[in-house]
Amino acid sequence: MSAAEKTAEKQQIGVPFQPGQSGNPKGRPKGSRNKLGEAFIADLYADWQEHGKETVERVRVEKPEAYVKVVASILPKELNIKVEDDLSDSELDQRIRQLASALSLEVGIGQPSGGKAKPDQAELAKDLPPIH
Repeated sequence: MSAAEKTAEKQQIGVPFQPGQSGNPKGRPKGSRNKLGEAFIADLYADWQEHGKETVERVRVEKPEAYVKVVASILPKELNIKVEDDLSDSELDQRIRQLASALSLEVGIGQPSGGKAKPDQAELAKDLPPIH
C-alpha cells in the first residue's frame, strides 16, 4: 500500500460532515463571541465620557512619554501623504525641518531636564543635510 493510499484511508475514518452540518450541533450562541468586547468598549466609552479629556491633558503634562506612546500606538503604521504642491527639493527640506521643529516642541524635547539644558531641536534640524 502506498503512502498516498494510507493517507486517503486515514482521512476516510469516521463519517465526514455533510454540507451545512456541524461537528458541534449546539455550537456557540450567535453574538456570544462579541459580548465581552462590546461590554468592555461600552464601559471604556462611559469612563471616557466622564474623565477623558481631563485625563489626557493630565497625562500629557505629567507623563509626556506615556502620552507620546499612546499617540504613536493609534497612528497608522504607514502614512501616505499626497502633496498637491509642486515643491522644489529645498522647499520640501524647509517644510520637513518646520515639521520636525514643531513636533519636538509639542512633545517637550529640548526643554531643560535635571538642570542640564538639552540642545534646541529646531537648531539641530537646521543643520540636517537635505533629504532627497
